[in-house]
Amino acid sequence: MSSITVAKVLNNNVIIADHPQYSEVVVIGKGIGFNRKLHDRIDLSSVEKMFILRSQEEQEQYKQLLPQVDEKLIEIVHEILLYIMHSSSQPLNEHVHIALTDHISFAIRRYEQDIPIHNPFLYETKEIYPEEYKMAEYAIERINEGMGVELPVDEVGFVALHIVSALSNRQISEVRQHSLLIGDLIGIVENNLEYRIPRDSLDYSRLVTHLRFVLERLRRGESVRETSTLDGLMKREYPEMYTLAWQLTKVIENRVRIPVYPAEVSYLTVHLQRLAQKKEDEVDMETKREI
Repeated sequence: MSSITVAKVLNNNVIIADHPQYSEVVVIGKGIGFNRKLHDRIDLSSVEKMFILRSQEEQEQYKQLLPQVDEKLIEIVHEILLYIMHSSSQPLNEHVHIALTDHISFAIRRYEQDIPIHNPFLYETKEIYPEEYKMAEYAIERINEGMGVELPVDEVGFVALHIVSALSNRQISEVRQHSLLIGDLIGIVENNLEYRIPRDSLDYSRLVTHLRFVLERLRRGESVRETSTLDGLMKREYPEMYTLAWQLTKVIENRVRIPVYPAEVSYLTVHLQRLAQKKEDEVDMETKREI
C-alpha cells in the first residue's frame, strides 16, 4: 500500500509530506500532525479523511495563510469540506481550501470588529444554487457553533458561491458574476413593471431559475429549440414583455460576451407575461378592496 512520508509538521492538522507520485504535498486532516515526527510514514488508505494539495502554487498560498488563521478554524473547515465532498458526487477543486479558509477567517474578523456584513444577492444565490446553499447553511452553523460567533445569514450566500466554484471548477469571480447579473436582470424587470416580486414567491423562483438555465446554456454552448410559431405569438400577443425580454438578452450578451439565441426571447417572454399578469391581478384586487 502506498504511503506518504512526513517532511514537516505545520500544526496538528496540517503537514508537509513526500508523496510517491506528486513529490512534496500539503496534507490537511484532523489530527494529521499530532505527535508526528520527521520521516513518519502515513498509509494512504485513510486518504478519504485527508485533503492533499498537489499544486505548488496552492501549497505556497496555503502555507502563507496558515499563520494568520486559528488552528481550530482549520479543523472546522476541514470537517465542512469533508461534509461537502460526501454530500456531492462532484470532486472538489483543491483551491477551495485556501479560498474558504481565507474567506471565513476574514468574516470572523469583521464580526469581531462589529463591521456589518450585507449580501445584496442572497435570495438570488439561494434560488440559483439551492443544494450548495443548504451545504453553506450547514457550514455557517458549524462555524458559529465551533468558533463561538454569530455570522449572519448573508454569509451563507457568500459561502454557497465558494462551494459552487469548488464543485463546478469555475473561478469564484465567474460564479459571483452570474449571481450579480441575475440580480441586475431582476432589477430591470421590477423597474419596468413597477412591481417588486416577493422573494419567497413561486414567481420569483421560476424567473431566477429560468435566468440561471439561460446562463448555463450559454456557458455550455447549448441552444433551445427554435419555435417560430411561439415567437410570432409572443411578439403579437405580448409586445411589451417581448420587448423587455429582448432588452434582458442584450444585457446578458453585453455582460457575458456570448450571443443569445433568439428562441430564448420567446421563452423569457412567457415568464415576464406571467409576472405582468400577477401584478395586474393584485392591482385589480386592491382596487376592489377600496371600492
